[in-house]
Amino acid sequence: MKSVAIVGCGFVADLYMRSLQTFPDIRVSAVFDRSQQRLAAFCTHWGVEPASSLDALLSGLPANGLLLNLTNPSAHYEINCAALEAGHHVFCEKPLALSLKEAQKLCALAKQESLQLGSAPSSVLGEAAQTLGYALRQGVGGTPRLIYAELDDGYIPQAPIQDWASESGAPWPYQDEFRVGCTLEHAGYYLSWLIAMFGPVSKVLASSSELVPDKRGVTGGAPDFSVAVLHFENGPVVRLTCSISAPHDHRFRVICDEGVIALTKAWDNAAPVKYHRRLKIRRRLLEHPLGRRIRLKQKDTHPKLPRTGAAAMNFALGPAEMLDAIAAGVPSRIAGDFALHLTEVTLAIQNSGDSGGAYQPVSRCEPMEPMPWAH
Repeated sequence: MKSVAIVGCGFVADLYMRSLQTFPDIRVSAVFDRSQQRLAAFCTHWGVEPASSLDALLSGLPANGLLLNLTNPSAHYEINCAALEAGHHVFCEKPLALSLKEAQKLCALAKQESLQLGSAPSSVLGEAAQTLGYALRQGVGGTPRLIYAELDDGYIPQAPIQDWASESGAPWPYQDEFRVGCTLEHAGYYLSWLIAMFGPVSKVLASSSELVPDKRGVTGGAPDFSVAVLHFENGPVVRLTCSISAPHDHRFRVICDEGVIALTKAWDNAAPVKYHRRLKIRRRLLEHPLGRRIRLKQKDTHPKLPRTGAAAMNFALGPAEMLDAIAAGVPSRIAGDFALHLTEVTLAIQNSGDSGGAYQPVSRCEPMEPMPWAH
């Protein structure tokens, strides 16, 4: 039996618990949260054991177990450090840290201690992302030239966010979300796919801004809009947008020589991937409106979950993959250099500001090895 311990019992923790239940060989050894009220509500709902302190949580985690750091991003660096120093592998919600310097220190510490440090999101290991990667490896559509990746979530400040609550009753932390910003929260969903498929980003041209200065009483928040043009060492040019003000749009479109590979749902592990071949009809040039669905050869991929709120994702794909890698004594796909590069590029977009400018990442990583069922 593989073991995980959870620190942080907020909104996202319920999504992880529901996902972990799809992996019968993983058990939750204990849970800790600094709010005793939230800790009690979470443990009662899920039937898991509370820990009296972070130290008690870490000391009770078996060797080769995994700490799931689901705290607020402002606490990520401190908790990750404590877990690594205690000799434990770590899977952290995005981002690893709020600065590149801190993220580099964490990765250096993990390497020094021969531990694995991975980062969310897990959707890069999901069926939709892996199918998209498979299509590109198979040469569907010819050479990819340009990618449009959209992560616009609608005008969230006007949504009924005060009514959003998790399964165990945790409110959606909209104040924290507005202060952290949609780029740090959401860019990783598609950015991880891109890095997995094409490897390191060589140049970032980005701009970010706070368009809505007063969101439900939260002032001085993080950028609520960002747009980045990403140049990869080996891959097409990418335009990536994030916002909580533009109409909802989660399309991912790979423009190739002969057509477009596309999907429309970022937060659905089973989102269909379709190829729209390019057509010439009389004097017009257009893509086929229906598209041909691309499917993997192997139908048995990974456990899936029904839609909950805005997502139909298995949040435990990352922790499960890390635990398998730890047991096998091999590097995790989402840990180490991959997690650091994902964090660095995300921070570069978030911190680009109104003036924009070019940024050249200092970290590197190789493209991700596909999941065994995606070859």
